[in-house]
Amino acid sequence: MDTGTHIVMGIGLTALATQDPAMAGSFVATATTLVVGSLIPDGDTALKLKDNATYISNHRGITHSIPFTLLWPLLISLFIFTFFKNIDVTHVWLWAQLAVFLHVFVDIFNSYGTQALRPITNKWIQLSVINTFDPIIFIMWCVGIVLWLFGVHPYLAFFPIIALLVVYYIIRFRMQAIIKQQALKQIKQEHNPVKIFVAPTIRFMEWRVAIQTETYDYVGRSFGRNIVFSDKSERHPFPSDDLMQYVKNDKNIKTFLNFSSIYRWQATKLDDDTTEIRLIDLRYLKNGHYSFVAIAHLDEHKEIDHSYIGWVFSEDKLQRKLFAK
Repeated sequence: MDTGTHIVMGIGLTALATQDPAMAGSFVATATTLVVGSLIPDGDTALKLKDNATYISNHRGITHSIPFTLLWPLLISLFIFTFFKNIDVTHVWLWAQLAVFLHVFVDIFNSYGTQALRPITNKWIQLSVINTFDPIIFIMWCVGIVLWLFGVHPYLAFFPIIALLVVYYIIRFRMQAIIKQQALKQIKQEHNPVKIFVAPTIRFMEWRVAIQTETYDYVGRSFGRNIVFSDKSERHPFPSDDLMQYVKNDKNIKTFLNFSSIYRWQATKLDDDTTEIRLIDLRYLKNGHYSFVAIAHLDEHKEIDHSYIGWVFSEDKLQRKLFAK
Protein backbone atom coordinates (compact mmCIF):
# COMPACT_ATOMS: atom_id res chain seq x y z
CA MET A 1 0.00 0.00 0.00
CA ASP A 2 0.99 3.64 -0.25
CA THR A 3 2.50 5.58 2.64
CA GLY A 4 -0.72 7.48 3.39
CA THR A 5 -2.71 4.28 3.85
CA HIS A 6 -0.04 2.80 6.10
CA ILE A 7 -0.18 5.97 8.22
CA VAL A 8 -3.95 5.89 8.69
CA MET A 9 -3.73 2.18 9.53
CA GLY A 10 -1.15 3.06 12.17
CA ILE A 11 -3.44 5.72 13.63
CA GLY A 12 -6.34 3.26 13.68
CA LEU A 13 -4.21 0.70 15.50
CA THR A 14 -3.17 3.45 17.93
CA ALA A 15 -6.82 4.05 18.76
CA LEU A 16 -7.32 0.34 19.50
CA ALA A 17 -4.10 0.17 21.53
CA THR A 18 -5.31 2.95 23.84
CA GLN A 19 -7.76 0.40 25.24
CA ASP A 20 -4.89 -1.78 26.45
CA PRO A 21 -4.27 -0.83 30.13
CA ALA A 22 -0.59 -1.76 29.74
CA MET A 23 -0.23 0.94 27.06
CA ALA A 24 -2.02 3.64 29.06
CA GLY A 25 1.16 5.09 30.55
CA SER A 26 1.96 7.29 27.55
CA PHE A 27 -0.16 8.10 24.52
CA VAL A 28 2.94 9.38 22.71
CA ALA A 29 4.69 6.05 23.23
CA THR A 30 1.60 4.19 22.02
CA ALA A 31 1.23 6.32 18.90
CA THR A 32 4.96 6.08 18.16
CA THR A 33 4.85 2.29 18.48
CA LEU A 34 1.92 1.82 16.11
CA VAL A 35 2.66 4.48 13.50
CA VAL A 36 6.37 3.64 13.27
CA GLY A 37 5.50 -0.06 13.17
CA SER A 38 3.12 0.62 10.30
CA LEU A 39 5.81 2.47 8.33
CA ILE A 40 9.19 0.99 9.18
CA PRO A 41 9.26 -1.86 6.61
CA ASP A 42 9.28 0.81 3.88
CA GLY A 43 12.53 2.26 5.17
CA ASP A 44 14.14 0.71 2.10
CA THR A 45 12.59 3.54 0.06
CA ALA A 46 15.83 5.39 0.81
CA LEU A 47 17.50 3.10 -1.75
CA LYS A 48 15.98 5.32 -4.45
CA LEU A 49 18.85 7.69 -3.71
CA LYS A 50 21.31 5.12 -5.08
CA ASP A 51 19.75 3.91 -8.35
CA ASN A 52 16.57 2.34 -9.72
CA ALA A 53 18.01 -1.17 -10.02
CA THR A 54 19.02 -1.26 -6.36
CA TYR A 55 15.66 0.16 -5.29
CA ILE A 56 13.54 -2.20 -7.40
CA SER A 57 15.63 -5.23 -6.38
CA ASN A 58 15.27 -4.50 -2.68
CA HIS A 59 12.08 -2.52 -2.10
CA ARG A 60 9.62 -4.76 -0.26
CA GLY A 61 12.31 -7.42 -0.34
CA ILE A 62 14.40 -8.19 2.73
CA THR A 63 12.73 -5.45 4.80
CA HIS A 64 9.42 -7.29 4.35
CA SER A 65 10.91 -10.76 4.90
CA ILE A 66 10.21 -13.08 7.83
CA PRO A 67 13.43 -12.20 9.73
CA PHE A 68 12.82 -8.46 9.44
CA THR A 69 9.12 -8.80 10.27
CA LEU A 70 10.35 -10.21 13.58
CA LEU A 71 13.30 -7.82 13.93
CA TRP A 72 11.47 -4.50 13.46
CA PRO A 73 9.22 -4.92 16.54
CA LEU A 74 12.27 -5.70 18.69
CA LEU A 75 14.00 -2.50 17.53
CA ILE A 76 10.84 -0.47 18.13
CA SER A 77 10.47 -1.97 21.62
CA LEU A 78 14.09 -1.14 22.42
CA PHE A 79 13.55 2.45 21.32
CA ILE A 80 10.34 2.84 23.36
CA PHE A 81 11.92 1.23 26.43
CA THR A 82 14.88 3.62 26.16
CA PHE A 83 12.92 6.87 25.87
CA PHE A 84 9.61 6.21 27.62
CA LYS A 85 8.80 5.08 31.13
CA ASN A 86 5.72 3.57 32.78
CA ILE A 87 4.88 1.38 29.81
CA ASP A 88 4.96 -2.41 29.51
CA VAL A 89 7.65 -3.31 26.97
CA THR A 90 6.08 -6.72 26.32
CA HIS A 91 2.84 -5.10 25.21
CA VAL A 92 4.80 -2.58 23.15
CA TRP A 93 6.44 -5.48 21.36
CA LEU A 94 3.11 -7.22 20.74
CA TRP A 95 1.46 -4.10 19.30
CA ALA A 96 4.55 -3.31 17.22
CA GLN A 97 4.52 -6.89 15.90
CA LEU A 98 0.88 -6.49 14.89
CA ALA A 99 1.59 -3.21 13.08
CA VAL A 100 4.59 -4.60 11.17
CA PHE A 101 2.78 -7.82 10.27
CA LEU A 102 -0.24 -5.92 8.93
CA HIS A 103 2.03 -3.68 6.83
CA VAL A 104 3.68 -6.69 5.18
CA PHE A 105 0.38 -8.57 4.90
CA VAL A 106 -1.56 -5.85 3.09
CA ASP A 107 1.34 -5.27 0.67
CA ILE A 108 0.99 -8.74 -0.84
CA PHE A 109 -2.42 -7.85 -2.27
CA ASN A 110 -1.18 -5.39 -4.92
CA SER A 111 0.71 -6.04 -8.15
CA TYR A 112 4.11 -4.90 -6.83
CA GLY A 113 3.94 -7.46 -4.03
CA THR A 114 6.58 -8.42 -1.48
CA GLN A 115 9.12 -11.14 -0.75
CA ALA A 116 7.25 -11.85 2.47
CA LEU A 117 8.33 -15.51 2.67
CA ARG A 118 12.02 -14.81 2.28
CA PRO A 119 14.34 -16.67 3.15
CA ILE A 120 12.07 -19.69 2.57
CA THR A 121 11.59 -18.45 -0.99
CA ASN A 122 12.60 -15.29 -2.84
CA LYS A 123 9.44 -15.44 -4.96
CA TRP A 124 7.49 -12.18 -5.19
CA ILE A 125 3.97 -12.60 -3.79
CA GLN A 126 1.74 -10.41 -5.97
CA LEU A 127 -1.97 -11.17 -5.53
CA SER A 128 -2.95 -8.10 -7.57
CA VAL A 129 -6.43 -7.45 -6.19
CA ILE A 130 -5.84 -4.08 -4.49
CA ASN A 131 -4.30 -1.01 -6.13
CA THR A 132 -1.24 0.47 -4.40
CA PHE A 133 -3.50 3.34 -3.37
CA ASP A 134 -7.09 2.25 -2.93
CA PRO A 135 -9.33 5.25 -2.15
CA ILE A 136 -12.06 3.07 -0.63
CA ILE A 137 -9.67 1.50 1.90
CA PHE A 138 -8.09 4.87 2.68
CA ILE A 139 -11.47 6.56 3.21
CA MET A 140 -12.75 3.73 5.43
CA TRP A 141 -9.76 4.06 7.77
CA CYS A 142 -10.20 7.86 7.77
CA VAL A 143 -13.87 7.48 8.71
CA GLY A 144 -12.85 5.34 11.67
CA ILE A 145 -10.30 7.94 12.77
CA VAL A 146 -12.84 10.77 12.55
CA LEU A 147 -15.38 8.78 14.57
CA TRP A 148 -12.72 8.09 17.21
CA LEU A 149 -11.74 11.77 17.38
CA PHE A 150 -15.40 12.67 17.93
CA GLY A 151 -15.54 10.39 20.95
CA VAL A 152 -16.80 7.08 19.55
CA HIS A 153 -15.27 4.11 21.35
CA PRO A 154 -12.37 2.69 19.27
CA TYR A 155 -13.97 -0.76 19.16
CA LEU A 156 -17.21 0.67 17.75
CA ALA A 157 -15.30 2.90 15.34
CA PHE A 158 -12.90 0.33 13.89
CA PHE A 159 -14.20 -3.23 14.33
CA PRO A 160 -17.10 -2.70 11.86
CA ILE A 161 -14.63 -1.12 9.42
CA ILE A 162 -12.27 -4.09 9.72
CA ALA A 163 -15.20 -6.43 9.04
CA LEU A 164 -16.19 -4.37 5.99
CA LEU A 165 -12.59 -4.47 4.74
CA VAL A 166 -12.59 -8.26 4.91
CA VAL A 167 -15.74 -8.31 2.79
CA TYR A 168 -14.20 -5.76 0.41
CA TYR A 169 -11.13 -7.91 -0.14
CA ILE A 170 -13.34 -10.95 -0.86
CA ILE A 171 -15.27 -8.88 -3.42
CA ARG A 172 -12.02 -7.82 -5.12
CA PHE A 173 -10.87 -11.44 -5.43
CA ARG A 174 -14.22 -12.34 -6.96
CA MET A 175 -14.06 -9.43 -9.41
CA GLN A 176 -10.56 -10.45 -10.48
CA ALA A 177 -11.71 -14.04 -11.10
CA ILE A 178 -14.67 -12.87 -13.20
CA ILE A 179 -12.45 -10.61 -15.34
CA LYS A 180 -9.95 -13.44 -15.89
CA GLN A 181 -12.75 -15.71 -17.07
CA GLN A 182 -14.12 -13.05 -19.41
CA ALA A 183 -10.68 -12.18 -20.82
CA LEU A 184 -9.85 -15.80 -21.54
CA LYS A 185 -13.26 -16.32 -23.12
CA GLN A 186 -12.57 -13.48 -25.58
CA ILE A 187 -9.33 -14.98 -26.91
CA LYS A 188 -9.39 -18.70 -26.20
CA GLN A 189 -10.82 -19.57 -29.59
CA GLU A 190 -7.83 -17.94 -31.28
CA HIS A 191 -4.81 -18.93 -29.22
CA ASN A 192 -3.75 -21.01 -26.25
CA PRO A 193 -3.15 -18.73 -23.23
CA VAL A 194 0.07 -19.43 -21.35
CA LYS A 195 0.00 -16.55 -18.83
CA ILE A 196 -2.59 -14.05 -17.66
CA PHE A 197 -2.31 -10.99 -15.45
CA VAL A 198 -5.28 -9.04 -14.06
CA ALA A 199 -4.66 -6.13 -11.69
CA PRO A 200 -6.73 -3.22 -10.37
CA THR A 201 -6.41 0.46 -11.09
CA ILE A 202 -7.39 3.30 -8.78
CA ARG A 203 -10.91 3.06 -10.25
CA PHE A 204 -13.13 0.42 -8.70
CA MET A 205 -14.52 -1.01 -11.97
CA GLU A 206 -11.39 -0.63 -14.11
CA TRP A 207 -8.70 -3.33 -14.23
CA ARG A 208 -5.51 -3.84 -16.23
CA VAL A 209 -5.39 -7.05 -18.27
CA ALA A 210 -2.43 -8.73 -19.96
CA ILE A 211 -2.49 -12.16 -21.58
CA GLN A 212 0.36 -14.03 -23.22
CA THR A 213 -0.51 -16.82 -25.63
CA GLU A 214 1.74 -19.06 -27.65
CA THR A 215 1.68 -16.60 -30.54
CA TYR A 216 0.44 -13.19 -29.34
CA ASP A 217 0.47 -10.79 -26.39
CA TYR A 218 -2.82 -9.05 -25.58
CA VAL A 219 -2.87 -5.98 -23.34
CA GLY A 220 -5.85 -3.86 -22.40
CA ARG A 221 -8.31 -2.82 -19.73
CA SER A 222 -11.62 -4.00 -18.40
CA PHE A 223 -14.49 -1.63 -17.71
CA GLY A 224 -16.93 -3.69 -15.72
CA ARG A 225 -17.14 -6.92 -17.73
CA ASN A 226 -16.29 -5.16 -20.97
CA ILE A 227 -12.65 -5.89 -21.83
CA VAL A 228 -10.91 -3.83 -24.49
CA PHE A 229 -7.54 -5.06 -25.77
CA SER A 230 -5.71 -1.98 -27.02
CA ASP A 231 -2.45 -3.70 -27.94
CA LYS A 232 -1.85 -6.99 -29.69
CA SER A 233 1.64 -8.01 -30.75
CA GLU A 234 3.22 -11.17 -32.06
CA ARG A 235 5.43 -13.02 -29.63
CA HIS A 236 9.03 -13.77 -30.54
CA PRO A 237 11.48 -16.27 -29.10
CA PHE A 238 13.69 -14.82 -26.40
CA PRO A 239 16.89 -13.23 -27.77
CA SER A 240 19.46 -15.82 -28.75
CA ASP A 241 22.23 -16.67 -26.32
CA ASP A 242 24.84 -15.02 -28.50
CA LEU A 243 23.01 -11.73 -27.88
CA MET A 244 21.61 -12.18 -24.38
CA GLN A 245 24.87 -13.35 -22.87
CA TYR A 246 26.14 -9.79 -23.16
CA VAL A 247 23.25 -8.17 -21.29
CA LYS A 248 21.82 -10.80 -18.93
CA ASN A 249 24.28 -9.90 -16.16
CA ASP A 250 23.76 -6.15 -16.45
CA LYS A 251 22.19 -5.05 -13.15
CA ASN A 252 19.29 -3.27 -14.83
CA ILE A 253 18.39 -6.20 -17.09
CA LYS A 254 18.84 -8.74 -14.29
CA THR A 255 16.64 -6.68 -11.95
CA PHE A 256 13.89 -6.52 -14.56
CA LEU A 257 13.96 -10.27 -15.21
CA ASN A 258 13.78 -11.01 -11.47
CA PHE A 259 10.95 -8.55 -10.84
CA SER A 260 8.61 -8.58 -13.82
CA SER A 261 6.06 -11.36 -13.95
CA ILE A 262 4.81 -10.81 -17.51
CA TYR A 263 6.79 -9.04 -20.24
CA ARG A 264 7.95 -9.08 -23.83
CA TRP A 265 11.21 -8.08 -25.48
CA GLN A 266 12.39 -6.22 -28.56
CA ALA A 267 15.79 -6.20 -30.28
CA THR A 268 16.31 -3.25 -32.62
CA LYS A 269 19.29 -2.34 -34.76
CA LEU A 270 19.61 1.40 -34.23
CA ASP A 271 22.57 1.83 -36.57
CA ASP A 272 25.60 -0.12 -37.74
CA ASP A 273 27.18 0.09 -34.31
CA THR A 274 24.31 -0.11 -31.80
CA THR A 275 21.72 -2.76 -30.96
CA GLU A 276 18.97 -2.01 -28.46
CA ILE A 277 17.54 -4.73 -26.22
CA ARG A 278 14.28 -3.56 -24.64
CA LEU A 279 12.28 -5.51 -22.07
CA ILE A 280 8.71 -4.29 -21.65
CA ASP A 281 6.54 -5.02 -18.62
CA LEU A 282 3.02 -5.70 -19.92
CA ARG A 283 1.42 -4.74 -16.60
CA TYR A 284 1.94 -1.00 -17.06
CA LEU A 285 0.30 0.18 -20.29
CA LYS A 286 -1.32 3.59 -20.08
CA ASN A 287 -2.25 6.00 -22.86
CA GLY A 288 -0.47 3.82 -25.40
CA HIS A 289 2.85 3.82 -23.51
CA TYR A 290 4.47 1.06 -21.44
CA SER A 291 5.89 2.88 -18.47
CA PHE A 292 8.08 0.17 -16.89
CA VAL A 293 10.96 -1.01 -19.06
CA ALA A 294 14.59 -2.07 -19.03
CA ILE A 295 16.90 -1.11 -21.90
CA ALA A 296 20.47 -1.99 -22.82
CA HIS A 297 22.45 -0.62 -25.78
CA LEU A 298 25.16 -2.87 -27.19
CA ASP A 299 27.95 -1.43 -29.31
CA GLU A 300 29.63 -3.16 -32.24
CA HIS A 301 31.84 -5.10 -29.81
CA LYS A 302 28.78 -6.33 -27.89
CA GLU A 303 29.66 -4.18 -24.90
CA ILE A 304 26.99 -2.23 -23.04
CA ASP A 305 27.11 1.49 -23.75
CA HIS A 306 24.04 2.42 -21.73
CA SER A 307 21.36 0.64 -19.72
CA TYR A 308 18.37 1.73 -17.69
CA ILE A 309 15.44 0.39 -15.70
CA GLY A 310 12.49 2.29 -14.31
CA TRP A 311 9.08 3.85 -14.72
CA VAL A 312 9.04 6.55 -17.41
CA PHE A 313 5.88 7.96 -18.95
CA SER A 314 7.12 9.14 -22.36
CA GLU A 315 9.66 7.94 -24.88
CA ASP A 316 11.52 11.28 -24.83
CA LYS A 317 12.03 11.12 -21.07
CA LEU A 318 13.08 7.49 -21.37
CA GLN A 319 15.80 8.34 -23.88
CA ARG A 320 17.04 11.22 -21.72
CA LYS A 321 17.29 9.00 -18.66
CA LEU A 322 19.01 6.26 -20.65
CA PHE A 323 21.75 8.53 -21.91
CA ALA A 324 22.08 10.31 -18.58
CA LYS A 325 23.57 7.16 -17.12
